[in-house]
Amino acid sequence: MTPQRFVPELSRLPSPLVAAATAAGAQAKQAYAATAMARRVALAREACPEEFEAGKPRLMRLLGEADVLLEPLRRAKRKPAAVATANPQVAMIIPGFGASPLRMRYLARQLESAGHVVKRWGQGRNWGPDPVRFDQIEARLLELHERHGRPVVLIGWSLGGLYAREIAKRQPQAVAKVVTMGSPFSGSPRANNVWRAYQFITGHSVDAPPVEAMLAVKPPVETVALWSANDGVIAPRCAAGRPGERDRAIPLRCTHMGFTYDAQVIATLLSELESTRI
Repeated sequence: MTPQRFVPELSRLPSPLVAAATAAGAQAKQAYAATAMARRVALAREACPEEFEAGKPRLMRLLGEADVLLEPLRRAKRKPAAVATANPQVAMIIPGFGASPLRMRYLARQLESAGHVVKRWGQGRNWGPDPVRFDQIEARLLELHERHGRPVVLIGWSLGGLYAREIAKRQPQAVAKVVTMGSPFSGSPRANNVWRAYQFITGHSVDAPPVEAMLAVKPPVETVALWSANDGVIAPRCAAGRPGERDRAIPLRCTHMGFTYDAQVIATLLSELESTRI
């Protein structure tokens, strides 16, 4: 015999108790609605017309980003042979959204092994833009420029590439070249598979960042966009840009995560550094 459970019926409870419970529930709901968490959830659930997301990678492309899990095994067997550069450069690498300089360390070491000076951006993990962070990146760029006595090559992955473009607009005399890797500087900021997560984490809309920026406007320095049709996160067209939004667009065959370790990416960056003229 199944034991019976006693469930009180609100209609049988005293009216004052029912009224108090209802009022408490309403107050709790109002209190939650005023919290930062509620705002972030609302941003993540925001309605978005399909045309704004047009071109974003399909699910199979996104699943392909799991290839990064095999990278440690491949890296143990890989023996890259970087040729010593005849044109050493100073470069600053800016990580993508949610990534730290550690994610970029393998890439940096390959560039260093060729004789380039590679520096971190000095901000730790990238949790999105804000005015203070941009001022600090700008100060970091100027410090490197003064210390080494030459313009710096800015290399930015994904969101980091957007930072690189905007910082180069602020301080073009301190920048030798901008290289973006899978950075969505063109088209809709929602033509990707991470904009909802971005809005939840940062607490602001991709359409209204806390730093004033005109992403599609090309910096007044040589600007190169690396993009990939295999990118599972960012729409390739947004990362490639249009004529006038960058000087050159170079197609690669890596995943979005692959921009941090793929041999083709490293070879392309070494070539770009080698061809940089100050």
